[in-house]
Amino acid sequence: MAFNDLVSYSKQFSLVWFFLLFVAILVWAFWPGNKKRFEDEGRRILEDEERDPH
Repeated sequence: MAFNDLVSYSKQFSLVWFFLLFVAILVWAFWPGNKKRFEDEGRRILEDEERDPH
């Protein structure tokens, strides 16, 4: 196996790996069970800004 083959396989593997990671993050972010948690965190950030204006 030549170095160029190794580089080519590495690039292909990285592309597939990061694509699958991206899809997994999207699935996690849009999973219906996470909606309440994300909404609560969003409200908490707004409440913190109202309490401590700078």
